[in-house]
Amino acid sequence: MTTPGRVPSRLAAPRPGWTTRADVVVVGSGIAGLTAALRIDAADPLLKVLVVTKDVLNAGSTQWAQGGIAAALGPGDTPDQHERDTLVAGAGACDVDAVRVLVNEGPEAVRELIGLGTEFDHHPDGELSLTREGGHHRDRIAHAGGDATGAEIQRALIAAVERAPQIEVIQHALAVDLLLAEDGGVAGLTLHVLGEGQRDGVGAVHARAVVLASGGLGQVFSSSTNPAVATGDGMALALRAGAVLRDTEFVQFHPTVMYLGPDSSGQQPLISEAVRGEGAFLVDFEGNRLMTGLHPLGDLAPRDVVAKAITRRMLATGRPHMWLDARHLGEEFWERRFPTILGVCRSHGVDPVTELIPVAPAQHYASGGVATDLHGRSSVPGLYATGEVACSGVHGANRLASNSLLEGLVFSRRIADVLPGELRSWHDSAVRRQEPDQPGAWLVSGAQRRALQELMTRHVGVLRHHDGLTEALTQLHGLAPGPDEGADLGSVTPGVDAWETTNLLTLSVALAQAALLRTETRGSHWREDFAQRDPRVAGHIDARLADGVVSVTHQPSRSTDPSEPSDATAQTGATA
Repeated sequence: MTTPGRVPSRLAAPRPGWTTRADVVVVGSGIAGLTAALRIDAADPLLKVLVVTKDVLNAGSTQWAQGGIAAALGPGDTPDQHERDTLVAGAGACDVDAVRVLVNEGPEAVRELIGLGTEFDHHPDGELSLTREGGHHRDRIAHAGGDATGAEIQRALIAAVERAPQIEVIQHALAVDLLLAEDGGVAGLTLHVLGEGQRDGVGAVHARAVVLASGGLGQVFSSSTNPAVATGDGMALALRAGAVLRDTEFVQFHPTVMYLGPDSSGQQPLISEAVRGEGAFLVDFEGNRLMTGLHPLGDLAPRDVVAKAITRRMLATGRPHMWLDARHLGEEFWERRFPTILGVCRSHGVDPVTELIPVAPAQHYASGGVATDLHGRSSVPGLYATGEVACSGVHGANRLASNSLLEGLVFSRRIADVLPGELRSWHDSAVRRQEPDQPGAWLVSGAQRRALQELMTRHVGVLRHHDGLTEALTQLHGLAPGPDEGADLGSVTPGVDAWETTNLLTLSVALAQAALLRTETRGSHWREDFAQRDPRVAGHIDARLADGVVSVTHQPSRSTDPSEPSDATAQTGATA
């Protein structure tokens, strides 16, 4: 047993200085958020839909997606084949029903995206250009601008929102906390807006439903491919409101992130898996092929397999990185297929046309998040989640390449199918009981962020062990002592840096506790002291917050994944 993780029950913040109303508030402006807003608006144009985004509309993770979006669109491909590849990558932790929703509804969703104006790449004969990435047995990755798929999707969705003037957008708005009604359901949320005029500073939006599409938690770690805005605000906000977080231990580390040196931190340049899909391969410092004999798919093995192979070779040789060899692709191919990556590499002094690219794993994607059903409903009435902030069950222990954009697209559509018909009535929030001076409302100083990130990278990164995880939890507890330690919890000035850092701490505690409880290696969760997959702990790890204490419990799977051994016997009731 470890010391329970104590975190704030609310974020300390000034009282709301302004108010507004919207039937539905969508938090986030990537593919998941904008798709949800557009589809809800189309389903019922009389509803007032408000989109709030932490930065500008195109600042989230969708903008940075290079590889593409996966769907069974090519000749000979089928949803069943896509399902099999997804389940294998998910390592026995997928919800099969969710995966079937994803792969069966995916092709239509992508065609609708094209109908909105997204311009994917095509062959000269007019056929959609499809490529292959790790874990896929078919060419099924649609891409745009070579390696600028996310930017093109974002452009098309923003244009569609601009054609829907009834959808209101507030930019530079950080979601602070949910407002809850007496019944525990959603009554709105508080925002901090960097603006001018009436909507500046902290305000309250009263709403009948909130859709979280706020992205991931990449900034928990010192190196990530995620943008700076990915501080897990939506997950932490949901946890404080009483929602269940599921499978937070399944954090995917992308195997090929450009290595910029030992002191580099923050968002790192991603070298898309599609580069290996087009024929690039990994080598060590002696020029030996890294993936030969390690997996039937070689350099296109699932990401957890490749990340572990690189990490093992780095540890064995004492080297800080490995190499990606794509020189044989040629300059014309690089300029046509991967112009963005080519430019980024050259900006950092590496020409992939003539030189090897230094690569090492870095945090890339959170497969876990707010636990949802097949229509995006969370455990809090009126709160929905979609995209990376959610755990829909499709990714299991390891997301299959290019399934993330598809997940946001498909499940946002499904939220829009049900939300207008099940909207809550207007509720007054119990705001007087949730003001900043209530017990449990406190903050962690932004000055602690770097130490937190380095701690998580060191002990809760690619390689995990009981001793490191317990040490991480001890130090996390020290970064944010609770009231029992006699700390002055009101000493930190409320503001974006402190709010984000407090959210990072909250998720770090949940993640480390979940990783400690899962005593096996499965997908992207690698325990050095429990090196094999153990069917006895198959299922999910759920995190909850009550009275400032994060607790995690093991839940058996309700959906049988064919990739899990048939004699699996789940254990229930385990806690940490």
